[in-house]
Amino acid sequence: MPPLPQSPLTIAAFQHLIRDRYYATDSARGAAGTFLLFMEEVGELATALHDNRPPASPAAPAGKKRPITPGERANLEEEFADVLAWLMTLANITGVDFEKALAKYTEEGRVEGTKE
Repeated sequence: MPPLPQSPLTIAAFQHLIRDRYYATDSARGAAGTFLLFMEEVGELATALHDNRPPASPAAPAGKKRPITPGERANLEEEFADVLAWLMTLANITGVDFEKALAKYTEEGRVEGTKE
């Protein structure tokens, strides 16, 4: 991997940072164990998304009964970061260059449409 730039934080730089900090432990755990921890973080993100849902309204009666707190908002941001960090960990221990993998979204005509 290329050297870690100071700023801005790119996908490649973030993957490099995660590799430098966690690769030894994460690779020893393996992809299967790391995937389980990744899914745990996805579950925590699901909870944070639920905690940050819009207030109840006639159109959305399942909405939140009270305003979102600053702590809930901060937790949501933290959980997004954790999910991305664990995804980078999985990419690192399986030898995937995440930035290269994302190129499919920048190549004309490669990814089109939406899922239903």
